[in-house]
Amino acid sequence: MAGIKVLVWSGTGNTMEMCNAVAEGITSAGGEAEVLGFSSISPSELASESKFAMGCPAMGAEVLEESEVEPFMAELEANGLAGKKIALFGSYGWGDGEWMRSWEDRVRAAGGELINGAGVMANNAPTDDAKDECRNLGRALAQA
Repeated sequence: MAGIKVLVWSGTGNTMEMCNAVAEGITSAGGEAEVLGFSSISPSELASESKFAMGCPAMGAEVLEESEVEPFMAELEANGLAGKKIALFGSYGWGDGEWMRSWEDRVRAAGGELINGAGVMANNAPTDDAKDECRNLGRALAQA
């Protein structure tokens, strides 16, 4: 099985903890996880993958991080999500998860298939339950 890319942007480390759990899930299912920052790969390179994971915390008024993740997502959404299996995850410190629902809607509208039907969210630092959800997400992505 080829390596499954897990892209992440984390400001405080909470989303990185979730990323590590997603990677553990991929590995536990017999896959190989390749953890990368959004700036380490181009959207066109990622578009050649059949499945991948992306993690980003809520920023500002519940939006994706605006300097790296949002432009990456906009380009990917225009050119590279149709038919892809995608896992989303991220943390937030306020609000109710609107940024994740918007991200999920964008993936679906661009033809992507969300693993487990939705992203995994954690309020602030991920609890053990949230990390388990991330491991399950990684396993499901590896098996998709």
